Amino acid sequence: MTLTSSLSLLKTEGARRFITQRHRMRIGAEWTGAVSGKSLDVTDPATGQLLARVPAGDEADVDRAVRAARDALEGPWSKMTGLERGKLITRFALRLEELADELAEIEAIDCGKPVGYAKQIDVGLSANTYHYMAGWASKVNGETVNVSTPGDFLAYTTREPVGVVAQIVPWNFPLVLTAYKLAPALATGCVAIIKPAEMTPLSTLRLAQIAEEVGFPPGVVNVVTGLGAKAGAALAEHPGVDKVAFTGSTGVGKMVARSAIESVKRITLELGGKSPMVVLPDADLSKAIPGLASAIFFHQGQVCTAGSRLFVHKSIYNEVLDGIAAEAGKLKVGNGLNAETTMGPLVSSLQLERVMGYVEQGRKAGADVVIGGSTIGSEGYFMQPTILANTTPDMSVVREEIFGPVLCAASFGDEDLDRVAAQANDSSFGLSASIWTNNLSAAHKLAKSIQAGSVWINMHHFFDPGMPFGGYKQSGWGREQGEEAIRAFTEVKSVVAAL
Repeated sequence: MTLTSSLSLLKTEGARRFITQRHRMRIGAEWTGAVSGKSLDVTDPATGQLLARVPAGDEADVDRAVRAARDALEGPWSKMTGLERGKLITRFALRLEELADELAEIEAIDCGKPVGYAKQIDVGLSANTYHYMAGWASKVNGETVNVSTPGDFLAYTTREPVGVVAQIVPWNFPLVLTAYKLAPALATGCVAIIKPAEMTPLSTLRLAQIAEEVGFPPGVVNVVTGLGAKAGAALAEHPGVDKVAFTGSTGVGKMVARSAIESVKRITLELGGKSPMVVLPDADLSKAIPGLASAIFFHQGQVCTAGSRLFVHKSIYNEVLDGIAAEAGKLKVGNGLNAETTMGPLVSSLQLERVMGYVEQGRKAGADVVIGGSTIGSEGYFMQPTILANTTPDMSVVREEIFGPVLCAASFGDEDLDRVAAQANDSSFGLSASIWTNNLSAAHKLAKSIQAGSVWINMHHFFDPGMPFGGYKQSGWGREQGEEAIRAFTEVKSVVAAL
């Protein structure tokens, strides 16, 4: 399939017009190229061909964006009431919903994901997040405090915006993970500089256009495109940035944290995962098997919460693996812009090579390849859904985040029931987990024992704007979504007056 045929699959004129236009960054009131004049190529993962070019921003562009953001923070944005900000965020959310087909196509061609999923999940969850946070904008309150010190005092707290926020977003869910950061930042009165992943910057640039269209003051929403080692590092280090909100790999997250610590910036980090799925012998397999398959193969496994470690009771182990293999066989692999596609390409040739390298490591370590384990075709970055059986805790495929459609399966017996949580927790990560059983007592006991920020029972991949999201251990610091996000983007001030 050629690039021309990929573009010919676009059904909305808006997506076609946007993708083929000359792309510029949004800094303050300007659409601008990089100071250096350099650009980056954006590749279509379904074809491996050039899709677009965007500015290669660096330290000079970040400095411009910080000045523009600071001007907005201290200018008209700070004069708006919470209710006014909420109304503006609502207009933004409604516009996203109006442009859902266009945005879904931009996200699908840029990331390689099926367009139907992009519309329902990426655009839908993003819009819902802005709607939810719009309601919080008028409710960012402090509280009065009854102090313990004798005397007459009036004591209260206020919550104030943390300030200029650098938001560094990964390539797998640009719209959603921007919303997780941008929506609460706007609700609390912060201003944002968004650095999208260099591989998937297009939907974020389109968001900036929509933000301008609905009336956000210049400098409130800035977008700097560029390499992480240049633009991302400059944002983390810049003394004019008050907070960094980062989603990405644990390794890069550690580098961001080290850079930010020099100026003691506030930081939230949503990092890697190696999520366990525990299937007890009484699970309803008619629901569990398709749920388990979706947990690992959704978006080609390029999901931080992907259910990549499977623990199944030995009495149903073979039945579960056969069932997941059958579900994998139903997947329609192809260009994400095709309506019938249910599994697209990996995001890049480098990612495909990385994931295939892990499969080979698993083979050499003794894992059995139940299905898959190979690439598909010669164009684009397609891979077969893969199941590795009889894996052991010491294997790299079990211990390290693969970020691809690779399931690592192991069985346990009755004698191991009390140790299942320990097996699930035997990881440096703790982002999410799922438990599959009809025994509610066992489910909630396991949920209490598993070290993860999100534990799902008889489902996997549940996300809602009201539910805090983040991880234990090396899966990150802090939480996004829900009231926790409002706290993450505000500073608390204590005020005490002697009466």
